[in-house]
Amino acid sequence: MELKDTIKMMTSRDYQVRFKAEYFQNVIRYQKLKEMLGKWDNGELTFNPVCPRSTYEMQIRAMTDYIAVLEARAVMEGIELPEEQSCLPGA
Repeated sequence: MELKDTIKMMTSRDYQVRFKAEYFQNVIRYQKLKEMLGKWDNGELTFNPVCPRSTYEMQIRAMTDYIAVLEARAVMEGIELPEEQSCLPGA
């Protein structure tokens, strides 16, 4: 799934569909950032990051926390998320 695949979901009248779109968007962004950090670690980046590594680390931690909150809410609200979509360590 790509971000563009969530556009229709974001405009749904059903809050559960919009919730899933928000979750998927965050997971996609998390995965892309994690991939970039992996390339950074392996010296494979094709650009020079502007921010220090610590800034990206703070961002990925915040994203991990936010995804965890969305997953907890989904359980509490009875919103089914595909298990293979989870990106959190140990998930």
